[in-house]
Amino acid sequence: MPTDTPIEIAAREALARVLEPGFGAAILDLDVDMAEGLGLTSLNKVVFLMSVCDDTEVSLSAFTESDVAGMRTLRDVIEALAQNRDEGS
Repeated sequence: MPTDTPIEIAAREALARVLEPGFGAAILDLDVDMAEGLGLTSLNKVVFLMSVCDDTEVSLSAFTESDVAGMRTLRDVIEALAQNRDEGS
């Protein structure tokens, strides 16, 4: 169930755009591994992260390669975005 925070909404919508048809933003489980559970490819992960960073006004350059590799679930992405958005304020 979405918490309706702007970052979560943006992340759900951005992820749904890069997944195969049939994955609605509202039904995405925050704790499912995006690669294993949703079939997200590494290329689509980059496209997703670029999109959600643009949507949330968080610089993609705020994340290291290690940070990106550690973003395995939608919850991981949302938490990283929230942390970097707060730091950038």
